[in-house]
Amino acid sequence: MGKAAAPLVSIIVPAYNEEINAVSSLNNLLKTDYPNFEIIFVDDGSKDSTFETVSAAFAGNSKIRVLTKPNGGKASALNYGIQQSLADYVVCIDADTKLLPNAVSLLMRHFDQQPSSAENRTGAVAGNVKVGNEVNAITRWQAIEYITSQNFDRKAFAAVNAITVVPGAIGAFSKKALEDAGGFAIDTLAEDCDLTVRILRCGYSIKNDNNAIAMTEAPETVKMFLKQRFRWSFGVMQTFWKNRDALFNWKYRWLGWVALPNILIFQFIIPTIAPLADIFMIIGLTTGNSEKILIYYFLFMLVDAAVSILAFSYEKEKLSKLIWLIPQRFVYRWLMYYILFKSYRKAIKGELQHWGVLKRTGNVKDVGVVAES
Repeated sequence: MGKAAAPLVSIIVPAYNEEINAVSSLNNLLKTDYPNFEIIFVDDGSKDSTFETVSAAFAGNSKIRVLTKPNGGKASALNYGIQQSLADYVVCIDADTKLLPNAVSLLMRHFDQQPSSAENRTGAVAGNVKVGNEVNAITRWQAIEYITSQNFDRKAFAAVNAITVVPGAIGAFSKKALEDAGGFAIDTLAEDCDLTVRILRCGYSIKNDNNAIAMTEAPETVKMFLKQRFRWSFGVMQTFWKNRDALFNWKYRWLGWVALPNILIFQFIIPTIAPLADIFMIIGLTTGNSEKILIYYFLFMLVDAAVSILAFSYEKEKLSKLIWLIPQRFVYRWLMYYILFKSYRKAIKGELQHWGVLKRTGNVKDVGVVAES
């Protein structure tokens, strides 16, 4: 596709205290093979030297506009960047993220310039997020989760237009869909989930492209992991509550009967009662039923491993990484239980939370290999 035929795309990069990653991530974005793009970098009132560092590094570069604004949160920064764009399409990414060179081109191929009907209008396209800094146990566990849960689930829900999260690390949007949905909301911590659900409510289709890959920096300490995941968990809880009227509502089709029930059952109900199952298992092991319980648990682990192998095969990842699945299942899920119950406590108290700061290391590896389309 030549530049004349390719619609202009604005790549929006919001940032708060990202002086370690920002320049490297922007240099990476300049390698994109999409023929007609601009980059709008929005510093959200950083307390470090993010704005100064980026401004100096890209002074005179016609492809990059560097903006700054008072701190207002990620959603506010994204909305500000989108308002500065004259393009009909935007790609939103995180400042710690590196895209493969063909990622934007792969996302843009899903937008039909002349849809045959309203139901065929593509409002957004979700990309594939992978962990780019597998440096220790906690980052390797997150890498497994991204592949076996987040990306695998999104691929399945795309078949029935029930994707509930176009990830903040890589997502493309029609400007018209953003306007119809009201833009990014500032009243939830999961602004990507909240916007995705509202785009579905407007009748748009949301696609998924597994080959449009973004490498993100996952938290490298348990403390930072808990901080990030609490924000996600609480934000999804907020989004579900805001859209509870669509639950089991025929007007919203797959959103009401698949997407929202999936959030309710698998992100809230089952994780809430799951610790009881572990407690009962421990009681059973100490009261003479160990043989039967261990058989059931072994079968569960086999099914779990089979699903993980299938997900890794789809992603063309090395199966040797799954060795980390064993300790993950014993430790990682208890961390997630803690996060969920902390979210319940915060919701009951009616407290709010800001998007905050995660300590960055700049350990995301450089990417330059084009994924298969």
